[in-house]
Amino acid sequence: MKNRVKEFRESLGLTQEQLGELVGVSRQAINSIETEKFEPSIWLAYDICKTFHSPIEEIFLFKESVRKSRAQQSRGCSLNGIKTN
Repeated sequence: MKNRVKEFRESLGLTQEQLGELVGVSRQAINSIETEKFEPSIWLAYDICKTFHSPIEEIFLFKESVRKSRAQQSRGCSLNGIKTN
């Protein structure tokens, strides 16, 4: 999932470690979110957005992805009758 965490974090002058401390995760977790290697839980995303005083839609960009969702991967899900796998 695309996100603007790094942009918002840097605008506040925070390091990855400082943001991690504010939301209760490691610096490595923040790095993984920023580099799109890890998708945060909805609760972690909420805490990050709360820290930035911004709505979730401004920080996490929920656009169609080439990568299948976890639900699609595990079930071979279809949308509107169109097979996705």
